[in-house]
Amino acid sequence: MANYLLDIVILLAAAVIAVPLFRALGLGAVPGFLVAGVLVGPSGLALIDNVTEIAQLAELGVMLLLFVVGIELRPARLWLMRRMVFGLGTLQVVITGAVLTIGVHLLLDIPMRTAILIGPALALSSTAFVVRILAEQRMLHTRYGRASLAILLLQDLAVVPLLALVPLLAATQLTIGADIGFALLEAAAILLLVIAGGRYLLHPILHRITRTRSQETFTALVVLLVLGSALLTEHIGLSMAMGAFMAGVLIADSPYRHGIVAEIQPFRGLLLGLFFMSMGMSLDLDTFLAQPLLLLGLLAALIVVKFLVLWPLARSFGLSNASGAAVGLVLAQSGEFGLILFAYIHQVNLINATLFQQLLVIVVLSMLVTPLVAQLAQRLAATPRELDESRGETPSRANIVVAGFGRVGRRIGQILTMAGKDYVAVDNDSSLVQRERAAGHRIFYGDVRRPEVLRSAGVADAGLVIITLDDLKATENVMSTVTQLYPNVPILVRGHDTEQCLTLRRLGASLVVSENLEASLELAREALLLVDSDAHKAEDLVLRFRQEYYSKIEGDKRGENPDCGS
Repeated sequence: MANYLLDIVILLAAAVIAVPLFRALGLGAVPGFLVAGVLVGPSGLALIDNVTEIAQLAELGVMLLLFVVGIELRPARLWLMRRMVFGLGTLQVVITGAVLTIGVHLLLDIPMRTAILIGPALALSSTAFVVRILAEQRMLHTRYGRASLAILLLQDLAVVPLLALVPLLAATQLTIGADIGFALLEAAAILLLVIAGGRYLLHPILHRITRTRSQETFTALVVLLVLGSALLTEHIGLSMAMGAFMAGVLIADSPYRHGIVAEIQPFRGLLLGLFFMSMGMSLDLDTFLAQPLLLLGLLAALIVVKFLVLWPLARSFGLSNASGAAVGLVLAQSGEFGLILFAYIHQVNLINATLFQQLLVIVVLSMLVTPLVAQLAQRLAATPRELDESRGETPSRANIVVAGFGRVGRRIGQILTMAGKDYVAVDNDSSLVQRERAAGHRIFYGDVRRPEVLRSAGVADAGLVIITLDDLKATENVMSTVTQLYPNVPILVRGHDTEQCLTLRRLGASLVVSENLEASLELAREALLLVDSDAHKAEDLVLRFRQEYYSKIEGDKRGENPDCGS
């Protein structure tokens, strides 16, 4: 036990050192985890020898990754992007996978049964890596960014039949053609059963658990859902990762989606990092040193093949020459799903240890060169001619996030709907969420005080946040989180009295509305109108009082009037 804990401490220390360094160099977190694993593993400093047990624990990270991928693959999202996802994305996976399969089979003399898995696995790019790069480049909403995202979504979907195919190809009684057909049918049938089960079984259970207001029980249910689904699919002969993916699909359209993502995110990040480190520890540097020219040549071939397939495909779907080339460059690497599939293929003895090591080296090297290639892609796609402001092919995030959907929040939502404005609301009352969703409001379950919930709700991309919570302390917590993580997002918030309004303005609110003041002003205005026929005078008095009240709050925030009264 002590040795096991020591291994964990060493891994955490290596990650804390390597990942920030690689981020600072612009290479991203994934290569940092991989290199950290190499350094502490048998090929490096040999601080950890127990690679097998670490890898078993790291499988939980893979399951959580697939779980979140399943949540993000909402049918509505896929339908809005259907042309790019199912057109461009499908062609990319099929053509690139076919070319790489034939190349692996002929050039490396690998059996077709195994090549059918290796080719498509290499065709998959790194979703986490590329999305982060596009976000940092502020290119997600360009045609280049949208096309890249669409291809990545289809690649995520393609993992499902590939995972189902592995155990079938590991058996010898079926033909390859039958294996592929059976895997596709099996994956489709299971997904349909999962969707039906989620609608009629899981959602009512989630509702009952959330009504208990026990965060610990909710977290336990989420973990149980992931692990239980993984064990179930393993029992019927499929991969555990596929079970976790289907569990994510179960709740993709659930009102509890944001809350669940918030609960699972810390576990996912840590355990997924552990998976990449276990891959790094499994990497044998002697494999690269023994055949450096061969492996570098295979790396170059991989990048060239993916680029030459993606560039003309992107052009045929309406992208310009420069944007098409940018898509080909940023998606030219292999990614985390390739590592997952190769580990699984090796586990079922479809590839030997040497080939496994060679594939690991190629994937790791391709990810290390991606940040450099992505800089060239950005220069190609960032010209004024290439930037595109239209949003017709991609689902946009709601421009307004409403934190709290009680009486005030609900009325704001009704007015926004009347005005034709898109918004998303978050509240931690499950009964209210269920009721308001039935009424047609776009509301999700979650505790808005948690950064993970705000992130999942899309605050980073929002043009405005409106906080309508009754609890002042909770309001202050949300204010602090939003201003710290998203300093450029305007915040409108309700306050009860002058003291609360002052506090909220000091925390960074763009506008604070005092509900006590507004009620007082409205009553005073109506009173003046009843006793005095001069409507203009009444309106002027009310307006002047409102301006003086809020100017005191503004002056206090700037330190000009610290002693303003209530």
